[in-house]
Amino acid sequence: MALMRSLLGAKKILGVVTSKRVTSAAPKGFLAVYVGESQKKRYVVPISYLSQPSFQALLGKSEEEFGFDHPMSGLTIPCPEDTFVNVTSRFQ
Repeated sequence: MALMRSLLGAKKILGVVTSKRVTSAAPKGFLAVYVGESQKKRYVVPISYLSQPSFQALLGKSEEEFGFDHPMSGLTIPCPEDTFVNVTSRFQ
């Protein structure tokens, strides 16, 4: 039950955009990341996540796979979407 509440809380904080092309910039204090292995979803997350060790590990995975050439013209995190939501739901 607690896991379900934390996942619901994560959905409120994470802004999820499912369209393939999004041209709007992330609001001040947030950054957009693309998450997924084959189909990518755009999430808008608080920049405070950058200081979290587990988020930094996801960014390290991204660096290993893509370097500075991201396929979505934005920061791409190559992990399953449910893993990303699970990791970020613990930051609150």
